[in-house]
Amino acid sequence: MIIIAGKLWVDAADRDVYLAGCSKAVEQARAAAGCLDFALSADLAEPDRINVYERWETDEALARFRGSGPEPEQAAQIRDAEVSKYRISGVEGP
Repeated sequence: MIIIAGKLWVDAADRDVYLAGCSKAVEQARAAAGCLDFALSADLAEPDRINVYERWETDEALARFRGSGPEPEQAAQIRDAEVSKYRISGVEGP
């Protein structure tokens, strides 16, 4: 399993518009073969931060969906990002 997790920063005044512009991508990701979960959300403590969380079955499934990345207009709004890929070998209940 692959987990993509991290955070993006956009201008606080633009965060809601940015997230609204991502709604179609979230729907497409969730419908994609191999996607186990996909979420982008407004951070509750930092008004300019967006939390990123994705779970994929394989690298291939992720690559098929990801393609060339975000649209240029969306990419231009991102001021900074800290996002990492994690390879998970096992899953347990809490």
